[in-house]
Amino acid sequence: MKITVVGSGYVGLVSGACLAEVGNEVLCLDVDPEKIRILQEGGIPIFEPGLQEMVRRNAAAGRLHFTTDTEQAVRHGTIQFIAVGTPPDEDGSADLSYVLAAAANIGRLMTDYKVVVDKSTVPVGTGARVKAVIAGELRKRGVDIPYSVVSNPEFLKEGAAVEDFIRPDRIVVGAEDEQAILLMRALYAPFQRNHERLIVTDVKSAELTKYAANAMLATRISFMNELANLAERVGADIEMVRQGIGSDPRIGYHFLYPGCGYGGSCFPKDVKALIKTASDDAGLRLQVLSAVEQANEVQKHILAEKLKRRFGSLAGKHFALWGLAFKPNTDDMREAPSRELIADLFEAGATVTAYDPAAMHEARRIYGQDARLEFADGMMEALCGADALIIVTEWKEFRSPDFDAIKEHLKQPLIFDGRNLYDPKLVRGMGIEYFPIGR
Repeated sequence: MKITVVGSGYVGLVSGACLAEVGNEVLCLDVDPEKIRILQEGGIPIFEPGLQEMVRRNAAAGRLHFTTDTEQAVRHGTIQFIAVGTPPDEDGSADLSYVLAAAANIGRLMTDYKVVVDKSTVPVGTGARVKAVIAGELRKRGVDIPYSVVSNPEFLKEGAAVEDFIRPDRIVVGAEDEQAILLMRALYAPFQRNHERLIVTDVKSAELTKYAANAMLATRISFMNELANLAERVGADIEMVRQGIGSDPRIGYHFLYPGCGYGGSCFPKDVKALIKTASDDAGLRLQVLSAVEQANEVQKHILAEKLKRRFGSLAGKHFALWGLAFKPNTDDMREAPSRELIADLFEAGATVTAYDPAAMHEARRIYGQDARLEFADGMMEALCGADALIIVTEWKEFRSPDFDAIKEHLKQPLIFDGRNLYDPKLVRGMGIEYFPIGR
């Protein structure tokens, strides 16, 4: 099947590569010539395990191509995925300008039947807007060409996106005509040979499903963070609480890990957008989600508050920071808790040496030549001369460190753990002051 993917960022590139992997002929379009140059030369502009090898393999096989030529891209695919960014506006709503521009280009240039698939995370009602934009462009041309608009939200976890696409938990397809549904079933058949995973809904229900899923996960995280803060005040251990409630099959263990707040390109943006959509389009105030968002903003400052309680003034202090990305196995620092922590430390007059296995190039882009932030080549090198170690991202290499070496490198044996990586009894038994979340 011939497929066009508009937008070669995180979602578009993963989707395009995985669809090419099962034999489709995929053309990825992007307006950024530098990004396309990198892809054509065998590189990738993001960090995602397994993706570069898949891109190179399918490009070499002639199944995956990259272009900046919009006309070529519209001509190529019967199925046209729109996978462009929907960044938040200042008021929290999703910016649909890129989505609607992509739709307009399809309407302006299409010459035969197209299935236009919204893969981007978009508010309820976007499918109707995309349909109207395409219809408007066809009217301008004075032509009547059939097309379908489908919502097919992505459920990809950064750091495991390739695996999530190849072995999906579910495939949600919002469509209202049989031809489009038939084509989408054929497209996804290779990814559900074991059992049926495709759920067909109307377009609006598919759009809301994506926001609802991310909002539910964000809610679990903020709920556990608030419980952790309570546990710390009353002398309970949040890890024991987590095991106690997670054993209930109605609750389960997933997304019950407390920490220093959620971040990334999805949860913060989607929670804000859902709150805004409910308010503006339905006249509803989503009180639970408003509290989730507020609780998360507070939680991102929890480590700085712990540091201030331990040290008093942070002026002149120097800290080692393990982790910059918002989660492991990605270089994404959008809305990352590390950024709020670094801002808090800078404001208090402290300096930082940071180490992250993947995100230091992104941190250098964000912070430039700021002398208050240095970067180390390794996790132990970051500790030299630091007043304490702060852990913000739960990379695997941080999970079983040499605690004796940590003590040797730090000025004083202090660890502030925003991800609860270690057993408090073990660490404290080695003579280290240990400050986790809720333990």
